[in-house]
Amino acid sequence: MAKVEITAEVQDLVETELRKGASNSRIANLLDLPYKEAVEIIDTIKENLRPDVGDEIIFTFRDEPMEGKIEKLLTNSAIVKINWTHSAERMHDLVEEKTVVNFKDIEGFKSQVNETEQE
Repeated sequence: MAKVEITAEVQDLVETELRKGASNSRIANLLDLPYKEAVEIIDTIKENLRPDVGDEIIFTFRDEPMEGKIEKLLTNSAIVKINWTHSAERMHDLVEEKTVVNFKDIEGFKSQVNETEQE
């Protein structure tokens, strides 16, 4: 399979959709590429998509929606302080005040939504 060049436009589109929590098939459709080819591009971009300390993220833990703020970055994960007002209350007994979230499990960035609302 030929290596597809990832343009700035493709990079922006995929990063935006990943932050929104879009599925691989939706992104493939938006890119107008075969699924397998799109997944290669998505995986490449996802590996390089690294959050920053202070980012408010959305993630899922045991099929429950969770939110938190990144306090420390590790190699492929982050220490996240849970925001219990926007997370599943029933998870309070299973998750400490802080937890480790793998970058690949981040479904979205809440701070990006807040910035859009402020403009």
